[in-house]
Amino acid sequence: LLFAYLFSNTKYIKRMKTVLGFGVCLGIIGVIALLLAKEPHISCAIIIAAVCIILMFLGGVKLRYFLAVGGIGAAAAVFAIIKFEYIRTRVLAFLNPFAYASDDGYQVVQSLLAIGSGGLTGKGLGQSVQKFLYLPEPYNDFIFSILAEELGFLGVLIVLALFGIFIWRGYKIAVNAPDRFGTLTAAGITSIIAVQVLMNIAVVTSSMPVTGVSLPFFSYGGSSLSIMMINMGLLLNISKQADYNKF
Repeated sequence: LLFAYLFSNTKYIKRMKTVLGFGVCLGIIGVIALLLAKEPHISCAIIIAAVCIILMFLGGVKLRYFLAVGGIGAAAAVFAIIKFEYIRTRVLAFLNPFAYASDDGYQVVQSLLAIGSGGLTGKGLGQSVQKFLYLPEPYNDFIFSILAEELGFLGVLIVLALFGIFIWRGYKIAVNAPDRFGTLTAAGITSIIAVQVLMNIAVVTSSMPVTGVSLPFFSYGGSSLSIMMINMGLLLNISKQADYNKF
């Protein structure tokens, strides 16, 4: 909401597109990221940073600014791997999870076993074996693995299709929003869902290092679901005011 406001208010738009404005945005992201890193909750910092960068790009910030900062971001990632042992072990476990199957790679290995055992059609709803003392956090971060085990490849395709339709509709609402603030707000809300879905699925399929990311609308958690439903209310309100062909 803050970034949508800054890039839609006529008093700030021009300034936010300058080098100084870009620096202010990075400063805001940096403060939030540092506070979250102290928890530690790196995944949340990544999600917030990614969504803010998307809004900055949509707001009109020049691409060359992002390219210039890309090197700094890569250096920061290397520093984090060297400085924080828990990040370093997660990266090593990601590169070869089966070599760490008894400790840091255990969760990923169990996740892959759950996904693989689901086959084409799955074992049936509620018939998962991995969720009983084998796979940690089966109701939260790794619920997608259980979904794949119980509903199989076909069930996973249906879920991914539903997320794809939702994300497409969200960005369509953003494009047809009644004003610039509505456009950026809708794009931000949709991007939160998109980034979380991509990160969650990447984690459970061992396509990125393990980090705690819930699957929107699926993972257990009252506070997360409450915030998601508030976001959906905002998105539907913007959609109601939009002027476009519904389908």
